[in-house]
Amino acid sequence: MTKPSLPELLHAAVDAVGGVERPGQVTMATAVADAIDDGSHLLVQAGTGTGKSLGYLVPALAHGERVVVATATLALQRQLVERDLPRTVDALHPQLRRRPQFAMLKGRSNYLCLHRLHEGVPQDEEDGLFDPFEAAAPTSKLGQDLLRMRDWADETETGDRDDLTPGVSDRAWAQVSVSSRECLGASKCAYGAECFAEAARERAKLADVVVTNHALLAIDAIEGAPVLPQHEVLIVDEAHELVSRVTGVATGELTPGQVNRAVRRAAKLVNEKTADELQTAAEAFERLMELALPGRLEKIPEDLGYALTALRDAARNVISALGSTRDKSVQDEDAVRKQALASVETIHGVAERIVNGSEYDVVWYERHDRFGASLRVAPLSVSGLLREKLFAERSVVLTSATLKLGGDFNGVGASLGLAPEGTEGDDLPVWKGLDVGSPFDYPKQGILYVARHLATPGREGSRGDMMDELSELMEAAGGRTLGLFSSMRAAQAAAEELRGRLDLPILLQGEDTLGELIKKFSGDPETCLFGTLSLWQGVDVPGPNCQLVVMDRIPFPRPDDPLMSARQKAVEEGGGNGFMAVAATHAALLMAQGAGRLVRATGDRGVVAVLDPRLATARYGSYLKASLPDFWYTTDRNQVRRSLSAIDAAAKADGR
Repeated sequence: MTKPSLPELLHAAVDAVGGVERPGQVTMATAVADAIDDGSHLLVQAGTGTGKSLGYLVPALAHGERVVVATATLALQRQLVERDLPRTVDALHPQLRRRPQFAMLKGRSNYLCLHRLHEGVPQDEEDGLFDPFEAAAPTSKLGQDLLRMRDWADETETGDRDDLTPGVSDRAWAQVSVSSRECLGASKCAYGAECFAEAARERAKLADVVVTNHALLAIDAIEGAPVLPQHEVLIVDEAHELVSRVTGVATGELTPGQVNRAVRRAAKLVNEKTADELQTAAEAFERLMELALPGRLEKIPEDLGYALTALRDAARNVISALGSTRDKSVQDEDAVRKQALASVETIHGVAERIVNGSEYDVVWYERHDRFGASLRVAPLSVSGLLREKLFAERSVVLTSATLKLGGDFNGVGASLGLAPEGTEGDDLPVWKGLDVGSPFDYPKQGILYVARHLATPGREGSRGDMMDELSELMEAAGGRTLGLFSSMRAAQAAAEELRGRLDLPILLQGEDTLGELIKKFSGDPETCLFGTLSLWQGVDVPGPNCQLVVMDRIPFPRPDDPLMSARQKAVEEGGGNGFMAVAATHAALLMAQGAGRLVRATGDRGVVAVLDPRLATARYGSYLKASLPDFWYTTDRNQVRRSLSAIDAAAKADGR
């Protein structure tokens, strides 16, 4: 029996999902198969509409080794598990003569915990000990959600939060879920045999393809305790997000509220002297945090060092005591103990990390209007971690619509721990970059307009000329506008101003759930949507209802961002260009993602308008433009208004 060829398999899979085979998809599938076969690493830029999911799934399934696919967004995870994989497996089964198995695996807190559901939540002293199912009135939203989840527990096969429709608040879900540290363990839990999280792990162990998320991939790499099953191939989709997700997992935080919660949880389980030590240390830490000013701490102040040392030592004593004491008067004592231990271990770990200090860590204070001050610590870079943990033992394929910044892959490669492409070295991962293009004709489908005549935006203050420009563009487009802003404050100011000027519905991020906002935006051509970060990357509205994408300014990181400024400084101290390596790369990635919102289908037409003259005038402008789709470029404001009016008129003539 001859082995089916990759093009034959790809053709069968594309037919099965009702897609159209693209040249870029074939090129990508061949390159992925080659990388898997020779154990090398591949970065693939595959533009919107390429069909990149099948471009990596087909060669992965054909290879026969276990593959982990890690994605950043829930939407893509669901698409893979509910649509692409079932149809692809069905299509390939006759030719492969086997039926590959697939499974989804997430972190433990994403699954319903039957112990929590039936035994209740260990409550903090100040809340009293109560069963949330009884304490929450059935008429309240929380009470209704809890009762609904109890019914759902009898029906669901997965216990996965994302399978619960409609969803519930984080507060409600916290009543029925546990973190990995709080889990009693299957062997000690009365519900271990029925545990949804354990069942998901067992399914993953038997699967040929395991679909997970970047966060779990990071935990698997960082914490040393394997969460994912052994795998020979790793495919990272939406790979432009990986560095920020890994950084998030590797970031530690201490807040007074968190420390006080740990004190309350431990107090009922350890002797009075040990509990008092932790209480005293917590009070000293809280007094310091009341005076904390936002910003980086290049050296730990003496008083903070003393407070953290006391907190670390007291937490260590509590951890020792929790391991040896047993108090049968405490109801469901094991669950209470695990929750207390998880809280105190987190305090100990973060305090010790900051006290010990590392040239590879950045420490800073943050202050939030609602939650108060926090002390945070994050790695200066995750590139070394990724190089050692991700690339050392398996073939890795990373793909996204935006990996090639400024014309090459080296910027993204460096952030992932990869040396410049083609560099030789014994300890350097060998990798290749490949841009398979896009099926869209960007020069004919879109215009990149830079408002060169506007004043350069400052850090603060209103931009009257920008508001005038935005108003005129939106009017010419007849609505149909996605406004991408560099801050929530700027988005709010623009929405408030333009609601008073224009007879167009303007939606603002935060005024409803993101899903509802996008639904309303895509359902009405006159409606406009303004927002910040998640809109730059999370909007997929093909068709005429999104024909103008506006960026208010180049989205450089804030100059006072402690982590970004520390990374920039480190590059400069190493002899590099910190601004280009950090700030410009950050901006290029966001702008490429933002510009990608415009053309989502072959019939889409429109304008990406950047209301920041620096894209046309600054030296780094060419680097940023080289990171964007190859739209037709202009700085002629009158030309753009005519084009927008013509696109609007054509859509209306089609009844859209």
